[in-house]
Amino acid sequence: MTEDFPVAHFVTWFRSVAPYVNLFRGKTFLIAFGGKAIAGPLARTLAYDVNLLAALGVRLVLVHGARPQIEHLLRERGLPSVYHQNYRVTDSQAMRCVIDAVGSIYVEIEALLSQGLADTPMANSTIRVVGGNFITAKPVGVVNGVDLQYTGQVRKIDAEGIRAQLALGNIVLLSCLGPSPTGEIFNLAMEEVAEAVSTALLADKLIFLSDSVGATDIDGSLLAELTVDAAERLLSIGDWLSADLRRYLPCAIRASRAGIGRVHVIGYDEDGTLLRELFTRDGVGTVITRESLEQLRDARPDDIGGLIALIEPMEQDGTLVRRSRELLEREISRFSVVEHDGVIVGCAALYPYGDDQAELACLAVHPHYRRWGCGALLVKRIETKARAAGIQRLFVLTTVTSQWFKERGFIKGAVDQLPAEKRLLYNLQRRSSVLVKNLQ
Repeated sequence: MTEDFPVAHFVTWFRSVAPYVNLFRGKTFLIAFGGKAIAGPLARTLAYDVNLLAALGVRLVLVHGARPQIEHLLRERGLPSVYHQNYRVTDSQAMRCVIDAVGSIYVEIEALLSQGLADTPMANSTIRVVGGNFITAKPVGVVNGVDLQYTGQVRKIDAEGIRAQLALGNIVLLSCLGPSPTGEIFNLAMEEVAEAVSTALLADKLIFLSDSVGATDIDGSLLAELTVDAAERLLSIGDWLSADLRRYLPCAIRASRAGIGRVHVIGYDEDGTLLRELFTRDGVGTVITRESLEQLRDARPDDIGGLIALIEPMEQDGTLVRRSRELLEREISRFSVVEHDGVIVGCAALYPYGDDQAELACLAVHPHYRRWGCGALLVKRIETKARAAGIQRLFVLTTVTSQWFKERGFIKGAVDQLPAEKRLLYNLQRRSSVLVKNLQ
């Protein structure tokens, strides 16, 4: 290990990855990228990361484009590059450039995924890459008086054939070309192929590698999460979005609405973005979902494990009083939780004392989510539940967050203000501060 990344950090990091490895094994991911990603300096390390995903048991479909390579061949041969309503007008001469460019890229990707030198991450790799006539195309035809000729759209996907190859452990590599039933070849939009294939397979994830770190706000700040409705609004006003995002977001939105649980948009010009997006809690790009990843709800018995994982570190450092698993199981109905992408990241409990008083207890938020206001959301939920139960006064005992509660309307109280039952349980050694809030 290096001085910058000592052994202890490596062990902690490696253990933190294990839940994702277990979660992703056997899942189907479709990774889509344009020709710029392959032409860039990080194409080789992208191949390493794809190989690693396959080695971890992820079923992979890759879809590639070749737009800059096609443009280069057109210029080289003195041919015009003509677009109409975001589609390339592909005549017979342009189609020869498309076939040459796509074929060259396809072979290059196969070569990158076939590396096996001893000093590379792909040493001892036995992963196979397969292609095939899994896509049937049809012509776009005439659009507003312009014949797009050999520009096509996806007509049909052989999902059963692709699944058969994935079941054998093969990586399926698809291009942006598709034959028609009459034997003609059509030039397809890579992003439309990715959308159609992921939808036909009901892939677990669709991942676009783009020329942007992800979807961004007008000031350039990353939008880490978007619902499909928010993504549509962004697309309608986002003149600042990159060329890739303008093409990819409509496909991402449709794929998400068609049942793809997670659509990711990440950059390709920084090493390791694919792994960092998939194997870290916060990711590095934008994830698009039909509904918000964050959910505030009542706790359920199957949340016990997540609650323990959340509060255990705070019990160990003395921030929270220790609660046994048995106690949590008995009192789970008192808890509210914040769930983010299937993980419990915050909790709080309401304990009534008599008819008019209650304790806000076990308020805990994972450190990565404290800046997003999860704690305040939980307090508001507990207050709402308390009012609905007729509670007039809420109190909390805390050793380290008195100021935080005061900022939310709590005032300093005294131990003798606590209900008699709670006073008997008060721990004099902890010397917790008592804060109260009237709910009337």
